[in-house]
Amino acid sequence: MPITKRDYYEVLGVSKSASPEEVKSAYRKLAKKYHPDRNPDNRAEAEERFKEVSEAYEVLVDPNKRRMYDLGGYEAVSQQFGPGGFNFRRDFTHGDDITDIFGDLLRGFGGAGSSGGLFDFLFGGGRAQRHAQRGGDIRIRMRLSLEEIAEGVTKEVTFSRHEKCPECGGRGGTGSEVCPTCRGRGQVKRQTSSFFGQFVQVTTCPDCKGSGRRMRHACKKCGGTGRIRRNRTLKVRIPAGVSAGSYIPLHDEGHYASAGNGDVHIEIEEKGHPLFVRRGDDIIVEMPVSISRAVLGGEIEVPTLNGRKRIDLPAGIASGTVLRLRGVGIKHLNDRGRGDELVRIVIHVPKKLSGEEKRLWERLGEIQREPVPSAHRPK
Repeated sequence: MPITKRDYYEVLGVSKSASPEEVKSAYRKLAKKYHPDRNPDNRAEAEERFKEVSEAYEVLVDPNKRRMYDLGGYEAVSQQFGPGGFNFRRDFTHGDDITDIFGDLLRGFGGAGSSGGLFDFLFGGGRAQRHAQRGGDIRIRMRLSLEEIAEGVTKEVTFSRHEKCPECGGRGGTGSEVCPTCRGRGQVKRQTSSFFGQFVQVTTCPDCKGSGRRMRHACKKCGGTGRIRRNRTLKVRIPAGVSAGSYIPLHDEGHYASAGNGDVHIEIEEKGHPLFVRRGDDIIVEMPVSISRAVLGGEIEVPTLNGRKRIDLPAGIASGTVLRLRGVGIKHLNDRGRGDELVRIVIHVPKKLSGEEKRLWERLGEIQREPVPSAHRPK
């Protein structure tokens, strides 16, 4: 059954034509309004509302996600999130914007620029609950040609990540003891003040990583970290129709931690093409033709992403005319069909003529029956 969600534009209180600046301004106001510590009498509801507006912001401030949402709603954009839908800790990628909103209050709270640190800052205050940190995420940039984007492609990527130490099984050593830093709580507290009032922030203990215990004798292989660095190679299927800035999430393939692995995010970059310019799922190419071919018409051969294709050129075609080749562009992302190829005809006027060519053009000018139009107002 499809997941029913409130319209993202409605959540932020902006119109569908809202600019990125308007989206950011709306989120700034709502983020301050629903910060859990500003709602001490109703923290649970405030927390849910904060996550809801953050999810809407995550989609509407990102041009690619917003385009997908406008075309197909939540179902179209949900694949950008992990299993179970949007998860603030895992899927929120605009930590710098949160830092701008809450200023210095975020500094020093264990990686507040990441979604995990933000989660601790926003939802951990005053609650003595133990949680170990999830492993870090890994970002990989992948450059694709227009041909690869048009059809989709499977690529092999190799990256370095932290994995569980095989010698100690991720424990970090032997001789388990209560962590002296947090005294077994797995968390440490820090108190500060802001215009919201006084905050008591609870963050994961940096020494035991939230477990509440540490090893007396460190593992020699991993140095007590419980992790070793290894290379990993994966085959990644890139769907057709992706755009620059899109990313492919590989869940649980990131760095190891006791609470679970992080993710790998494949960020798409698009190589420039020597012939074609991309416009959405359409491609555009300029095709020069001779004056005689433009006047007489006939069959010409044009390049496409899948080889050359013969088309009929209408007689008397004007320079700048655009011919549309349907269905030979880029496959639509998450949809059937594909874009078109737009062939812009450019009449080539020769600049260097032989003596014979010059005489023939002069003779043609003498016998040409159709007069050249006089000056007229542009249409």
